[in-house]
Amino acid sequence: MPEQGQVVSVNISTRTGTIKEPVGRARIDERGLEGDAHAGDWHRQVSLLASESVERFAGQIGRRLAWGEFAENITTRGLELTRWHLLDELEVGGARLQVTQIGKKCHGDDCAIFREVGRCVMPREGIFCRVLRPGEVGEGDAIRYLPRQWKFLVITASDRCARGQASDRSGPAAERWLRDFCAGQQLACRVERALVPDEAEQLRGHLERARAAGLDAVFITGGTGIGPRDVTPEVVQRFCGKLLPGIVEAVRVQAGASNPNAWLSRSLAGVRDTMLVFAMPGSTRAVGEYLEAIGKVLLHAVWMVHGLDPHR
Repeated sequence: MPEQGQVVSVNISTRTGTIKEPVGRARIDERGLEGDAHAGDWHRQVSLLASESVERFAGQIGRRLAWGEFAENITTRGLELTRWHLLDELEVGGARLQVTQIGKKCHGDDCAIFREVGRCVMPREGIFCRVLRPGEVGEGDAIRYLPRQWKFLVITASDRCARGQASDRSGPAAERWLRDFCAGQQLACRVERALVPDEAEQLRGHLERARAAGLDAVFITGGTGIGPRDVTPEVVQRFCGKLLPGIVEAVRVQAGASNPNAWLSRSLAGVRDTMLVFAMPGSTRAVGEYLEAIGKVLLHAVWMVHGLDPHR
């Protein structure tokens, strides 16, 4: 069941850097809350802050705080906003929002609450969203938190495995790594697997279906060598609109220091629309080396293809 909370207050200000005032009810359009100074064509259209955060901060500074004093558009209750992730979604009132930033750089003297007490809770615990579906929101409305499910596909490209002459070890290894990675990041995920021979059309078909299904990333093991049946890099290069050479080059250099044969790998990475594609060698050792490197940038890469930069 989705986590559910409640709207405590809806707040608007006509100028940035000022305290927002509760308005009871407001409409959320494609730019944010109508009449709010922070609404616009950008990624921080609607801001949320938990009433629990406000009350805890009020106890620390020794005075009562009104809803909207931290310039939050929506004050919530009953939800642990600090556990949310980028690209998670929520339904509030009749609107649907997507999380685009967690916390923000403090404005310092441009922030009303900071000018008064010298610190602010919004940079650490505030949530910022963009509008996916307009609607109205008011005090007492329910908020449904909808955590994002990350979707991955692991494809093993191997004639011998497809014919049953060898067992597929690299595909299961990649699946285990992805599940462990998501568990460590506290992300919900779905990992599917496929096994194909070294046939360009079959591999391309899986990539096209994955893109149509809105998957986040496809990981291909095998077919990246220089043998006569190795076609994975050609398929990936034609499929992807943009290539990402940095990741695979870094792994080739690192692995080649102890195993010069790694320099012969034609591993490849790229992106098509909002789906990442990684083509790796078929050995379990190589899969581990590549995934270790990919894991350092995977989340950031997905955020970027969705137009997000969490460091802004």
